[in-house]
Amino acid sequence: YLGVMPAYSAVDDALTTKLVTFYEHKKDSSVPSHQATILLFDPRNGTLKALLDGSVITAKRTAAVSAIATKLLMPASAEVLCILGAGVQAYSHYDIFTELFAFKEVRIWNRTKEKAVKFAAAANGPVQVCSSAQEAVAGADVIVTVTMATTPILFGAWVKPGAHINAVGASRPDWRELDDELMKNCVLVVDSREAALTESGDVILSEAEIFAELGEVVKGTKPALPEKTTVFKSLGMAIEDTVAAKFVYESWSAGN
Repeated sequence: YLGVMPAYSAVDDALTTKLVTFYEHKKDSSVPSHQATILLFDPRNGTLKALLDGSVITAKRTAAVSAIATKLLMPASAEVLCILGAGVQAYSHYDIFTELFAFKEVRIWNRTKEKAVKFAAAANGPVQVCSSAQEAVAGADVIVTVTMATTPILFGAWVKPGAHINAVGASRPDWRELDDELMKNCVLVVDSREAALTESGDVILSEAEIFAELGEVVKGTKPALPEKTTVFKSLGMAIEDTVAAKFVYESWSAGN
């Protein structure tokens, strides 16, 4: 796939387009499944100001949005973090989640165990490598799914009541990471209703009811409900790339 994600923010005085390629590698590859470049323009006259590494920005901004959702939706006494998947997004989520939150235990599971072992070895703290997704999920307070799964790998029967899940993978309308039981018995928060109802297989195929957009929870127009089992379905929005790219460019410019 080749995706084109243009966005303009009058508030931030920023205009960008992200070009992202997505290749579903049938076999393990040293080439990432997602590769991206962000073009930053001068919104006053359309001049190209910078080319930025969209892969790095995508990884960082996706994890940052998950962290915002987690801060609002996770249970008050969250101690156990579980990450399903060991790709780029697993690393970025681990970095920001262990920086912002005080988890006492971190677990990881990946379909290819060698990648999970490699992840644990590279982590800044102790990470338990689990032999199954069910083992990793059992009793976890916060779960992050960042896989290339096309059928569910996380089941409601496994999930601790009151846990918070960040569902980041399964970005196609016919792909799933979460099963119907979990989707239909959670408080579902999305980044964009419009996107979730056209792009997310987890939402479309389960016919789960969307409770709120994350922006509504941030602004307080919808309650957070951290005492409930919550799911944040993340698909990513072009405006996130725009704001992040402007921030990176201004930081770089200040350094020069």
